[in-house]
Order: sequence, then C-alpha cells, then structure tokens
Amino acid sequence: MTTEMAALSGLFPVDKTLERWLRNKATEAAILDDRTTRLRITHEKVDELFANPLTADRDAVYAKQLYLNLDTLAPYVSGPDSVKVGTPLHELAPQHIKINRAYIVSCTNSRASDLAAAAKVFKDTATAYPDTPPKIAEGVQLYIAAASAPEQEAAEAAGDWQTLLDAGAQALPAGCGPCIGLGTGLLEPGEVGIRDAQTYLASPEVVAASALKGVISGPDTYEVPTNWSGVEYGYGTGAEPTTENKLSNFLQQMESLIERVKPNETPRSEVDILPGFPEKISGEIIFCDADNLNTDGIYPGKYTYQDHFSKEDMARVCMENYDPQFDSIARPNDILVSGFNFGCGSSREQAATAILARQIPLVVAGSLGNIFSRNSFNNALMGLEVPRLVQRLRTHFTSLGNDTKRQLTRRTGWTLTWDVKRSLIEVQEGEGGEIWTERIGELSRNVQEIIAAGGLEAWVKTEVEKAAATNT
Repeated sequence: MTTEMAALSGLFPVDKTLERWLRNKATEAAILDDRTTRLRITHEKVDELFANPLTADRDAVYAKQLYLNLDTLAPYVSGPDSVKVGTPLHELAPQHIKINRAYIVSCTNSRASDLAAAAKVFKDTATAYPDTPPKIAEGVQLYIAAASAPEQEAAEAAGDWQTLLDAGAQALPAGCGPCIGLGTGLLEPGEVGIRDAQTYLASPEVVAASALKGVISGPDTYEVPTNWSGVEYGYGTGAEPTTENKLSNFLQQMESLIERVKPNETPRSEVDILPGFPEKISGEIIFCDADNLNTDGIYPGKYTYQDHFSKEDMARVCMENYDPQFDSIARPNDILVSGFNFGCGSSREQAATAILARQIPLVVAGSLGNIFSRNSFNNALMGLEVPRLVQRLRTHFTSLGNDTKRQLTRRTGWTLTWDVKRSLIEVQEGEGGEIWTERIGELSRNVQEIIAAGGLEAWVKTEVEKAAATNT
C-alpha cells in the first residue's frame, strides 16, 4: 500500500502487536506440516529481530513529518470514486445513499479477522432480532473472497464464512478477482460503470452493514463520537515542542534552503548518445489535466487478462476509464502530459504498453508513481517529471475566458522538445508563444540501450544470446 501511495518503500517500527503476531505464526508453522513459513518465520528469527529492532536514528532528517492522533479517529468512508476523498460515516449515513453491490475482497485485505468483523454485524443483528434471520437487502449483491486459502479456512473454522453465506453473500475464489476484472461479480452490460458509478471504500463492518440495510450505514452498535470535531492531524510529531527539537528543525530548514539556492557551478557534460538513438524527441503536448490518474484510468482492469487483445485494441482503450474521448483526440507522436502522481494504483504493465501502443513515445508529469515509472522503463516508455510544465499549462488554460469547463484531454498547440544529448527540454507555448527551457536528469547510455532494445526483457534476452554466442 505504501507503493500505491507513490512511495518507493515504507518502514514501520516493530511493536508488541507485531511480535505477538509473529510468535503465533512461528508456533503455527512449527506445529502444522502444511505451512510453507516454517523456514522463514521461526521463534529464533523473531528473537533476532527484537534483539535489534528497526528504529530511526535520533538525528534522522526527514523531508516532512506528519502526525495523526489515533484517539480522534472515527469511521471514515472513501469516495466516491477516489481514495483522496474521505467523509466521516456519520455524515454519509443520514444521506441514505443506495448501494447495488458490496464487496469484501482483496488480496491485501479480507483476512480472517476482516471476515469475522463483517460476520459479527450479521450475528449481532440476529441476536437483536431473533425472529428475523438477517439477510442482505433486496437489490443488493454481496461478494466475499478471502485474501488467501488459509485465511478462508480460518474463517470457515470460526463459522464466520458460513454466517456470511447464510446472509446471502456470494463466495468468490480467494485472492484477486473483481478489483482487476476477473471472475464473477463484474458489472454487467447496461449497469453503471466507472464513468457514472458512485464507488466507495469502507471497513468490513461498514460494508456488511450497508449490504444489510441497502444504503451506506454503520452497524447498529455504531455511535457518533461524543463532542467529535474532526481528526486531529498536522505537521511535526504532535508532541510538545522542546528546545532540542525546535533547534533541530530550524537547522534542517536552513540546510534545505541552502541546498536549494546553492548555484550549480559545475557545467554539465553532454550525454553520450547510443548510435541510432534519437538525440532529440519532439511532439505536440496533449494534456490530461488530472492528479493521481491511476493505472485503471490509463488501462481498464477488465482488459488486463484478455489474451486475445491485440496491440491495436490496447491503443483503442488507452485512457478509456479516464476519458472515453481520448482515442479520438490523441495522435501518433504526441507527448502526453499529466498532473502529479501519474500512474499510481495497481501494478499493471499494460498502463505503459497501452500508451506505447498509442504511438506516444514520452510521458511527462508533475510526478510519476513509482510503480508506473518502473514499468515504463521495463517496457521502453520514456518518462520525465517537470512540475513547472504542469503548473504553466494549468495557469494558461484556466485563465482563458472561454474555458468555463475543464477538458479531460486537451490538444494544447504547445510543443515540447527533449534534447537528450544536452539533458534539456524546450517548451514553446503555442505558435508565436513564449519559449522556455529547463534542465533535467541525464538519460544514461545503459538506459538508452534498454529502451532501444524494446524494454528490459528484450535487452536481457539479447545479452544472454550474446553471452551464449561468446561461450560457444
């Protein structure tokens, strides 16, 4: 999940809760013959981990520190249609938002504990109303899938799986499914889809309660927190400031400021260009004005595992979930520019290969999601991060008097030229418009080789063949 938020990795300090979990897994692995974890999770390795626990250095320097007071958290629901939108449950529940389908699925959640939490909603309802067996509301379909086969076995042993089935839930195979367009539970022709659906994410309890009542709601036991005024959060650690951390923060800020204003006096040498590799890449900018445009928006999950899909099919559905008109607007050799955190979300290489199929050689964004960035490199799609360009595009096109509605995909008339040899981009803001340049990172020779080969897999294959030929 850290990666899906566009971070390269996430580190968490170990605590007693994790230790208890690891101890249980180590004991389970030692007792049960069918556990594949017996070599990886042992009590000896747990002892080793907690003898030298992972902690940050006292003088560690961070780009930003944020705190969240967990005591002020109340149930939240994300959506509609974006995890960036969150609303307290007690604000949504009075709106009686009708639901059609509910899912307790996902390979990263839907553990036995999640299924137990959902089952408890139905068990509590059965206790409160013993004469009326709890059933899913009319017109609602509830789908359940455990994160893994062992998690499903644990839920079955506890009776929670059967409780959900008795309420009318439909069981799906463990692991991935509807999230990436596989199996039962997908939208049928004529039903609302991603373009006009209202999609929300919530806890297992809220999903179960909503399926039971037919509208977004919480369990009957849920109460609005007394005197609740919102989640307490902010910059820093949330702890009372001390003279020591005030001084440390001040020094960090000064060092950061010095680094930003320090002139780069060392002139850059020109990049060594691989024979046949283009020294310049140029094209008209097509602007998809959105932040957090995820891989499902770029390449719909329902096409992910359709083996018969041709390259032309991939080109046609590229960006379909973001803008159905993209296919009729984009042209070969355009340069695709979008906002920040482009390509976040699920890891699917088709998000990169579909853009290439559209004959778009370069993606420029305010920032690129790390998963997308790596998949692009692996598949020979080039990408650059140029925040200034995104800001100027937004400023220019929102200032136009006749631009009353944001266009999802816009032909800008602007051109971008990437001088690979000089590590420089040049932007012309329309015919006769302002021209400006900005230095960017170098495209090294070894990266050029991978791109020229058609991606990492093709490059590795070529290198293996070369080595084999040398050895024979």
